[in-house]
Amino acid sequence: MASSFSQQVLLGFHAVRARLRTEASSIQSVLIDRDRQDARLKALTVELQAAGCSVSLESGRQLDRLAKGQRHQGVLALADYREPSLRYDDLLDGQGFMVFLDGVTDPHNLGAVLRTAEASGARAVVAPKDHSAPLNEVAVRVSAGASETLPYMQVTNLVRAIEQAQDKGYWALAFADEAGHSFYDQNLADQPHLLIFGSEDKGIRRLVREQADALVSLPMMGSVSSLNVSVACGVACYETLRQRQVKRVNAG
Repeated sequence: MASSFSQQVLLGFHAVRARLRTEASSIQSVLIDRDRQDARLKALTVELQAAGCSVSLESGRQLDRLAKGQRHQGVLALADYREPSLRYDDLLDGQGFMVFLDGVTDPHNLGAVLRTAEASGARAVVAPKDHSAPLNEVAVRVSAGASETLPYMQVTNLVRAIEQAQDKGYWALAFADEAGHSFYDQNLADQPHLLIFGSEDKGIRRLVREQADALVSLPMMGSVSSLNVSVACGVACYETLRQRQVKRVNAG
């Protein structure tokens, strides 16, 4: 499926360097804060110019305007926006695990989830098209480059997407604070699975809960009753990675 393009603003070193690494030709222009010529910024400028990117020195006020008040670290790129080239069905043909988000609308949380999911080896992050955080400038910046390599796929019907994955052998684990089963008791090394997280205020919707194969929770030993969704996702992703690495070591 061909990608379609429109303009996107990339904020900060990680986002700009990630696009430079994956598809430098999609970068239309790069704006550098003329008052912040430190060594790190100069090194990035050299990389950009070597790749043939148009680089201009601008005022910090101009970068602030284009960044709409978001943190840009003195560097901002205007680039072609790339929609996912994969279809959802393509993701289901592989093994591994995926992260599903149900009602997570904060782009900071989305960016943090993308960063952790990519680092731990997830195949994709999936969310419904409605009532979900967009992959905007904030999410891209917080993802620290992960949004360039890890698919963020928004589907029409999340319950149906879970069902399709289950038909392909995926085990759907939905996180709920009141669940009686600990996530740490799950066998994550042998079977492809979905890690499903809801919003912090409402949790996972009823239909999503009913579609899941199991409701699980993370142990809470202190006085707080829940974790931020991106933190919970990080714990779950790295427990998956840990179990799979242990299995590989034992098999070897």
